[in-house]
Amino acid sequence: MRVRVLGSAAGGGFPQWNCGCPNCREVRAGGSSLLARTQESVAVSADGEHWFLLNASPEVRAQIESFPALHPHGPRHSPIAGILLTNGDLDHCLGLLSLRESQRLSVYATERVRHGFTENNVLYGTLQRFPGHTSWPGLEVGKEIELRLAGERPSGLTVEAIALPGQAPLHLKAAIHRGHEWGEPHPEDNVGLLIRDTRRGATFAYFPGCARVTPAVLEAASRAQCLFFDGTFWSDDELIQLGLGERRATDMAHVPIGSPAGSLAAFASCPVPARWFIHINNTNPILREDSAEARVVREAGWQVARDGLDLTLDRKGLA
Repeated sequence: MRVRVLGSAAGGGFPQWNCGCPNCREVRAGGSSLLARTQESVAVSADGEHWFLLNASPEVRAQIESFPALHPHGPRHSPIAGILLTNGDLDHCLGLLSLRESQRLSVYATERVRHGFTENNVLYGTLQRFPGHTSWPGLEVGKEIELRLAGERPSGLTVEAIALPGQAPLHLKAAIHRGHEWGEPHPEDNVGLLIRDTRRGATFAYFPGCARVTPAVLEAASRAQCLFFDGTFWSDDELIQLGLGERRATDMAHVPIGSPAGSLAAFASCPVPARWFIHINNTNPILREDSAEARVVREAGWQVARDGLDLTLDRKGLA
């Protein structure tokens, strides 16, 4: 299985357009070890020819252009066989609207995520230009399904949706206050993906957003040779300390990396051999390779994802 990181930053990217935090100021100035990052998205393939995107970021066009394997092979063609959504957050699904040029799309999502994106959304009409323009194969929590190519051919990959602690997207939570009913939090609001290469036996765990590391999360991750996990914030009060907001990481359904009950401590005994943090907020000190926090991450056996990272997995792990 081949895994390519198209984008590794949290919503807003790095630098964020309206942020003047120390990290954003320094990466704009250039000349440092800080690397600019686009908003989180990953491409996976079993054969190197047909690819599935994990989330569709607002920067999806530039991300496709950055990776030649995703370029068209003919006048009207795309190697992208499907798109899998982990939730309905705008940084994960807005890119769908940029893929509107009469190309058939197959979008794998839970029913809650599909409903949140398509219902009462006038912009969705741009993905309904002709019959069958966009199809929505369902993701059911705990059920492994085969990812399909055009003509219902097998892709060599399967996916199992894993319910992750989280919350509904902000724009849908706001709709409740406008008199619309979205209901209580649901296991389908936020999922991780266990993607398995049926020929090579490799399994890739993709959990870019997670509010808490539960026993169920650890069990699912332990089934993989490689894990990409929520690296949004280092500390719970990161934004507060920088004077950039009043909400904590846990208020936004992200488990902080370095807190006593954070992801580093929670995964200390998890056997997954290769692990990366992804969906990294512009304020996170792990973006600085020479920071104390980045050293702690490396010493704990983790790495920090970057745009352009390219991995190959088999049943033994990284090939």
